[in-house]
Amino acid sequence: MEMEKGRDPLVPHRHVRTDKPYPQPTPRSSPFPPPPAPQHFHVSRFIAFVAIWFWSLVCVMNATGSMGIAVAVRPCCRLLVAQLFPECPCHQRRAAAAAAFFFPRCPHDRRRAPALSLAPQRRSAASLVRAALAPARDEAAVSDARRLSTAAGPVPGVDRAFERIFVQGLAAVEPLVIERVAEKERMLVVEEKRKVEEVEEERVTEVAKAREVSESEKEAWRLLKNAVVEYCGSPVGTVAATDPAAEALNYDQVFIRDFVPSALAFLLKGETEIVRNFLLYTLQLQSWEKTVDCYSPGQGLMPASFKVRSVPLDVSKDEVEEMLDPDFGESAIGRVAPVDSGLWWIILLRAYGKITGDYTLQERVDVQTGIKLILNLCLSDGFDMFPTLLVTDGSCMIDRRMGIHGHPLEIQALFYCALRCSREMIAVNDGSKSLLRAINNRLSALSFHIREYYWVDMKKINEIYRYKTEEYSQDAINKFNIYPEQIPGWLVDWVPEKGGYFIGNLQPAHMDFRFFSLGNLWAIVSSLATPRQAEGILDLIEEKWDDLVGNMPLKICYPALEYEEWRIITGSDPKNTPWSYHNGGSWPTLLWQFTSACIKMGRPELARKAITIAENRLSNDKWPEYYDTPTGRFIGKQSRLYQTWTIAGFLASKLLLENPEMASILTFEEDLELLEGCACNLIKSPRTQCSRHAAKSHVLH
Repeated sequence: MEMEKGRDPLVPHRHVRTDKPYPQPTPRSSPFPPPPAPQHFHVSRFIAFVAIWFWSLVCVMNATGSMGIAVAVRPCCRLLVAQLFPECPCHQRRAAAAAAFFFPRCPHDRRRAPALSLAPQRRSAASLVRAALAPARDEAAVSDARRLSTAAGPVPGVDRAFERIFVQGLAAVEPLVIERVAEKERMLVVEEKRKVEEVEEERVTEVAKAREVSESEKEAWRLLKNAVVEYCGSPVGTVAATDPAAEALNYDQVFIRDFVPSALAFLLKGETEIVRNFLLYTLQLQSWEKTVDCYSPGQGLMPASFKVRSVPLDVSKDEVEEMLDPDFGESAIGRVAPVDSGLWWIILLRAYGKITGDYTLQERVDVQTGIKLILNLCLSDGFDMFPTLLVTDGSCMIDRRMGIHGHPLEIQALFYCALRCSREMIAVNDGSKSLLRAINNRLSALSFHIREYYWVDMKKINEIYRYKTEEYSQDAINKFNIYPEQIPGWLVDWVPEKGGYFIGNLQPAHMDFRFFSLGNLWAIVSSLATPRQAEGILDLIEEKWDDLVGNMPLKICYPALEYEEWRIITGSDPKNTPWSYHNGGSWPTLLWQFTSACIKMGRPELARKAITIAENRLSNDKWPEYYDTPTGRFIGKQSRLYQTWTIAGFLASKLLLENPEMASILTFEEDLELLEGCACNLIKSPRTQCSRHAAKSHVLH
């Protein structure tokens, strides 16, 4: 059917009575068509108009800001004009006048004027409304203006009540939002955040500039880098000492326990290559054959140290190749296997991942296998009735006879920390479920055992003083048959009213009441100690500062073995004379572990005080390995100078104090699930009894 001339093609044709046909335009010289027949104003439409106008005012009141009012009013103006004058496509002037009359302050009248102009080429108001608001049938039908519009959904902070306006015939249509109201607010938030970050960055820079690097630190970094050992052109560790005036012995080797503070200093400085190489090359040494007198230890044993040797090639003696020569204890003094090497390796592996974010190293198949071999060696069944590791004398940092055989605290604290590290790093699969279950059971039993039986304070010592002996019962209080006469005379007056510590060792009928620094510090770092016990350890160190720190931090153990006790326990060791070396000597390398414990417990002022004492002496004394005398006043009589872990321990302590948040790479928080879990709950035997219930209140606080 041919469309009538002069009618807007987008306005739907209305059927009228046949006796009153729609008037046809008369040809004339005017460019405008003649007006149609007069139309009567309907009262119902006027009432509808008033109702819609009133509702639009309510919606406008809910809009926030001038932009929100414009967004709310614009569709109302267009819809109302279209509804009032649907049969007047040619009377644009009347529509424009009505819009101006009813919406005199509409902020977009001028913008929308062309839509209501009398130009014949323009569409009518109704056609514009329908064209703008009609939903597209498919994506291809969406206009370019709509597709390129900046409008995008709801406006934050603006009430969307105006979108719920109901207009008959347009119920499914939502108004077209042209502007994004929140864009300006979002930009303001971004700008404000950027300014805050700039201020914080300037503050950090000013702090860094304000703190001048001391000459001691500069010298320490130079010495540490001079101690780096390379293998095939890559750094793999640091030698134990670079003292030019002393015979090398085994101090020219890379010790696993000695390298840990060096690795930490490098990691905190952003130099990660040497640590990664060290972890991988020592892992390769784990699988090497190791025998002493035709006997081979467990497969998971890590070496105590290794050395880079140059070996001539068979073809040409002029050419040499480098090789790593490990020492698993077969060359060490006393031929003792290093139990702590594998534990330190696991701890360092976790620290590497936490600092660098490179967890791919932990996920490697060979690394996962290495972790499992170490744990299988530590978790293997034996004759022991306790969850603690049974080791011989000299199997850790104290690598000479010092009466620590049995269940020394240092090994137990490192063992606990290594188990927690492994639980984080082991990939969970069908093959590792049994191992993870064994780790959880051991952690639960070990934490309870150490917290309950190794801890002493004034109250506990008084209980031991009143112990009954020779108790034969599963409900015995004196489970280890400790004789009260074992309490040494120095302990009664030495333990303060506030504070306590973990004893050095526990065996049947024997308690070693000496204070061992490394074990107590790692009990804090790994959360082997309860929060109350951790606070008690630092309280004791602060109270007994002159005894444990004195002129040089930190005593490796207190007090020293003297007189007949020294002759019996050490075998009259000339290097472990009273208040020297392992027998009460002061070791600066313990400083970084003390710093980590203080930062974790929120007491960095103690670490800062100890670092100040060390910094005033170490450089002048040429960075010795240890100090002698009860207060650490003299350099050790057999101490090596330019000891690498003394240098690295000082640097790591300074870096940790500057970046206390980095202490989390070593520390652990309390794990309450470990306290609740107990293997005894899985055993339905009437003979199985657990002492956790009686001591639970003590452990949890």
